[in-house]
Amino acid sequence: MGGISVWQLLIVLAIVVLLFGTKRLRSLGTDVGGAVKGFRKAMETEEEKPSVNHEATGQTYESKVHEAEEDKSTKS
Repeated sequence: MGGISVWQLLIVLAIVVLLFGTKRLRSLGTDVGGAVKGFRKAMETEEEKPSVNHEATGQTYESKVHEAEEDKSTKS
């Protein structure tokens, strides 16, 4: 009582396949998989991002963030 049975899932799957067709569902799955892969890759590069020297100021990103936080705290 209450849960969805295997037969109900099969019926819903059959209706979805009839409505959209297997070709469209396959391309949708490929698109979703590519999006997830791109998201994971972006997250990995974000975590591994080294501190980069800015050419104009010679400061690293982290030092600029720290400097901005200090400016906020002194203005308060």
